[in-house]
Amino acid sequence: MLTSVDPDVIRALSDPLRLRIVTLLARETLCTTHLVEETGAKQTNLSNHLKVLREAGLVETEPCGRFTYYRLRPEVLAGLSEQFAALAESARTTGGNKRACP
Repeated sequence: MLTSVDPDVIRALSDPLRLRIVTLLARETLCTTHLVEETGAKQTNLSNHLKVLREAGLVETEPCGRFTYYRLRPEVLAGLSEQFAALAESARTTGGNKRACP
């Protein structure tokens, strides 16, 4: 049975800067300061993008003194991957079906 792909996750990953952040967080847990250095984005802009990623469930935070660290939630990406794999399998197995026009 196919489950629908979460549009919030897709929307969150559709922005180039957010995708860059996810790519960086796939390698290590980073704080906002690190992400500013790595991306060149302004801190306020980066914070807004991190909020979108958090709300979509892609990242989680870990307070550490006056810093906040961000960690990627790989299970969310794995679930998305499984959903796309299921869609691809459905297209493979039913791709020859054609609905008749009225």
